Amino acid sequence: MDFKKTISAKLLGLFLMLILFVSVFPGCKKSQSDIGAALSKETGNKIFKEISSDIFGEKMKAAITAKGKTFRNPGFITSFYLQHNFEPVMVMKHLADSGLKQALAIINKAEEHGLSPSVFKAEQLSKLLEKIYDKAEIKTVDEAYEALIALELTSAAALSDYSNAMQFGLISPRRIYAQYYTATTRPDSISFRKPFETENLTVFLDSIQPKTENYKLLQTALRDRVAAPGLSAEETNRILLVNLERLRWKNLPTENKYVWVNIPDYNLQVIENGKPTLQMKVCVGEGRNKNQAPSLTEYDENDLKKDRPFNRETPQLKSMIHSVQVNPVWNIPESIATNEITKYAAKDPYYLANNNIDVFYNGKKIDDPETIDFASAGTGKSYTFKQRPGEDNSLGKIKFLFNNQSSVYLHDTPAKAAFNQSVRAVSHGCVRVEKPLELAQALFGTGAKFDRIEKGMASNDPKAEDIALPTKIPVYLSYFTCWKDSNSGSLKFVKDVYGLDAVLYTHLTRI
Repeated sequence: MDFKKTISAKLLGLFLMLILFVSVFPGCKKSQSDIGAALSKETGNKIFKEISSDIFGEKMKAAITAKGKTFRNPGFITSFYLQHNFEPVMVMKHLADSGLKQALAIINKAEEHGLSPSVFKAEQLSKLLEKIYDKAEIKTVDEAYEALIALELTSAAALSDYSNAMQFGLISPRRIYAQYYTATTRPDSISFRKPFETENLTVFLDSIQPKTENYKLLQTALRDRVAAPGLSAEETNRILLVNLERLRWKNLPTENKYVWVNIPDYNLQVIENGKPTLQMKVCVGEGRNKNQAPSLTEYDENDLKKDRPFNRETPQLKSMIHSVQVNPVWNIPESIATNEITKYAAKDPYYLANNNIDVFYNGKKIDDPETIDFASAGTGKSYTFKQRPGEDNSLGKIKFLFNNQSSVYLHDTPAKAAFNQSVRAVSHGCVRVEKPLELAQALFGTGAKFDRIEKGMASNDPKAEDIALPTKIPVYLSYFTCWKDSNSGSLKFVKDVYGLDAVLYTHLTRI
């Protein structure tokens, strides 16, 4: 009997503890009155007390489903609110402490970054913040649900979009450029969640502002309405806008040493610890903007002909220089063989011999290429062409190799006169360097390998030799038309040789 009493007493005790636990810890889901009570207290509008958390969740879910396509990141928005029982996370965390108002003030300064506040729903958010406190606007519980859901979703979209734009850029370069192969970090689930998880929106939004010297200099020029030489303030403003966007992309060097080529500047630098240690002219691929139009022109993204780059343009990319070939063999690309080599050979039977070009068929060298009818269609595709090492080799005495899908590299050239031209977009896509031996020394340093390079390039009996770098070095083929000049410290402007400013500007203004 005593045993049964003991068991009953223990069961009663457990039952009482369970009741106490449930009453003290009601779980993650808010009670029916939590959302409404908090909103009623903050706004002074008693109608919010009639809000039911369950009904709100259903209405919130329906609203997200209906408006999903209007969000820039619908998948994340849907997933986030599903995980949080479709509760008004932003409003509950940041309305009472004026966090949303302070965030709106920061978003309204988006023009300092060359962006319109309207992209981030600034005016809509402002009106909704006013409405939530206006008792005359919200007189029924249905109006309360509608206003709260609109404020929550607008806040979520505005802060998510602004956060992503400041940290990663508004436009993905991979989406708008056909020849863009630089690794560029884009927003992910972790970055998406940060504005939702922060306890202080102002501190968070301040922390993600771009702060590099280059960026700040462009911001100052934008604010002061600077006019670049030969351009109006409006034309300059557009150039600043697109280059600010490029600086927001997560694709800039983080390494201590790298090779930096700025395509429209026709310039190469070796950068070590943030400072240029070597600088030289380069020639880059011929571009679509041959006339060097001084101002940006309209770009129709629906016109595939304009969306397709000129086939000789040097691509934007990042790779690792892994080796050089001294006295290189030039494996002539099929496009050049078809459009140039076979046409020259058809007109001049001595062209191939005079230029040290061998012809191959199915990998076997043709001993007497004069027997080939180079005027016939498809000859450039049927045969392969290789230029032997020598003074006239189009790659000069050395080429610098890095993996890329465009088959481009840095190389020497026998055509030195091109470096005296102001517009040096003259190659087939590769980058010709003005000082190849100095570049080799900057990469290899002094020692046995560099000595082999120097001796091989000076040889009167050139033989192709591959020499690997002891440590791979990053190379960036980039595209900036405005930046802080490392020599003068002031802004430098160059012309949009490939029309890529126009492409980016059009996409930015159509958001």
